[in-house]
Amino acid sequence: MTTTTIPTPHVPAVGPSPSGGRLYWAIADMLTVTKRNLIGYTRVPEAIFFSSVQPIMFVLLFRYVFGGAIPTPGYHYVQFLLPGIFVQTVAFGSIGTSIGLAEDLHKGLIERFRALPMSRWAVLAGRTTADLCRNLFVMALMTAVGYAVGFRIGTNVGEYLFGIVLLLLFAYALSWGFAFIGLSAPNSETAQLMSFPLLFPLTFASSAFVPLQSMPGWLQAFAQHQPVTILVNAARDLMSGTPKPDLVFPPFTTVVSTGQTSSTVFWAVVWSLGILAVLAPVSVRRYRRRAL
Repeated sequence: MTTTTIPTPHVPAVGPSPSGGRLYWAIADMLTVTKRNLIGYTRVPEAIFFSSVQPIMFVLLFRYVFGGAIPTPGYHYVQFLLPGIFVQTVAFGSIGTSIGLAEDLHKGLIERFRALPMSRWAVLAGRTTADLCRNLFVMALMTAVGYAVGFRIGTNVGEYLFGIVLLLLFAYALSWGFAFIGLSAPNSETAQLMSFPLLFPLTFASSAFVPLQSMPGWLQAFAQHQPVTILVNAARDLMSGTPKPDLVFPPFTTVVSTGQTSSTVFWAVVWSLGILAVLAPVSVRRYRRRAL
């Protein structure tokens, strides 16, 4: 009796070569999680709608209710206000990262991710990237709202777009910090309650809505050197331009020179990259410990 041996066909390796393969699949995992979160936004359009209503209400409130009572040296108030509103919008929009991660943990989705052969940091990177895309949409909407209430680009389109990119970088860095909060909170409601007290002092004790000169001396020391003020000043220089001398009136007599623009932008980039460099590893470490 003759035995016939059937040769085993050669099966090519799936995916890239081992060199660089881990990075390739980590990026693929991140894009997959990002897509999953973006699809979730489209299925709950009410969330995007109401998250956009709040900054619009702030614009209308400060523009038409408080604007006439707030002196802004070198600027018409709407030119002073809108860059600050933009910073506030992306900062508060980053809270969605903590809420989304806390909800995923509560629903057991993170446990399912653990069972998959996927990169650990891709879950957080996918969530923060999806929130970055949402912030981009909200910024486009706020630009249209700003033009409707009288805001005009005081520099040029290139500098304005660079200002948008700078704000998105800052928002992305903040999202990693809120990812840590979302992984530490027992549910999404608690995550939201934990996030707002951190942002409120930074946002309102800044140059976003009023000049720093109008604050008490002890508060000016804090407001002048905190990251939100740095970002607001950079965004204001890039979007509205430097203060106009003919708009300065007592008791505010100091006008910032045009040479300050590059300095404010530099420190805004340093702050954003520094926050990202610190908070991203901390959040990834928290995720690994939470997933144990």
